[in-house]
Amino acid sequence: MKALVYDRPGTIEWREHPDPAIREQTDIILRVTTTTLCGTDVHVLNGGVPDAPPGTVLGHEGVGIVEEVGSAVRNVAPGDRVLATAMTACGSCPFCTARLYGQCVHGGWKLGHTIDGAQAEYVRIPFAQNSVYKVPPELTDEQVVLLPCIFITGYDVGVLLGQVSPGDTVAIVGAGPVGLATTLVAQLFSPATIVAVDPIESRRQKALEVGATHAVSPEEAGAVVADLTGGLGADVTIEAAGFPAPFELAVELVRPGGRIVNIGVHEQPVTLHMEKLWSMGVTLATGIPNGLSIPRLMRAISSGGLDVTSLITHRLPLEKIEEAYDVFTHASETNALKVVLSA
Repeated sequence: MKALVYDRPGTIEWREHPDPAIREQTDIILRVTTTTLCGTDVHVLNGGVPDAPPGTVLGHEGVGIVEEVGSAVRNVAPGDRVLATAMTACGSCPFCTARLYGQCVHGGWKLGHTIDGAQAEYVRIPFAQNSVYKVPPELTDEQVVLLPCIFITGYDVGVLLGQVSPGDTVAIVGAGPVGLATTLVAQLFSPATIVAVDPIESRRQKALEVGATHAVSPEEAGAVVADLTGGLGADVTIEAAGFPAPFELAVELVRPGGRIVNIGVHEQPVTLHMEKLWSMGVTLATGIPNGLSIPRLMRAISSGGLDVTSLITHRLPLEKIEEAYDVFTHASETNALKVVLSA
């Protein structure tokens, strides 16, 4: 088969790669029909995920047709169209039994990280019983392919851990793909105000298009949030950029008793100003998604309450995935948000 292979930091290639095969009876083999790129893939490409071994196929988001199933798989069969989750889950370890699939002892984030991922013609999905969902026939590949990472991160981690509630003021620091996805799913909980914060004008404009009530630069954020809340601060702040300055801004914007959620992927240390926070009674949450809410988001899409395709800016055939990485990694020039690739 052909696949996008990570060789070393800064080097990837679309080339021939061994076909995947069933290794455990809980596996399935998926023929990939649609996949996409994620900022986490770029972290791997840049060497920011040092435990990703050279020779690994990248990608952790994919829709496809089941080609082969292990004898222990009961929930899908050959010919089914399914969505693979970014986090694979054994279903029986202490974390899985606590419904923390992202922390699975035997799974978690494996695809495109420590095992071959979905930016390929075929991919092996471990623990398929807990790691794939059938796609409803009324939904297209494009309508669900963004769910396994940015949308479920925004929902599972940003919105649910942030306890976004009706009437809240929510500040989302970072209006890249995951921040915009969080803006979309936060609206399912009827906050009064969503303030998107980003230094790039085009992303602020996109945030307004997808439902933010305000979109401001980092320099403006403090004054705007203070004005909206009578000086109290935001009920929920969500850091969606993955850099120290946005995280510290998210901390600055929260009110006493508020909630701070980190969903950005960080490669460097961040200062936590406990000298300011110790008396404020805030809750700080971090994490990676569990994927258990994917069926709920599929239902929201089917009902018309959620449009994930609004974040797709580029569409390319799978064999042009190297070009897709060039487009995605030069987003300041291309205005790329999500690049979708179809077989």
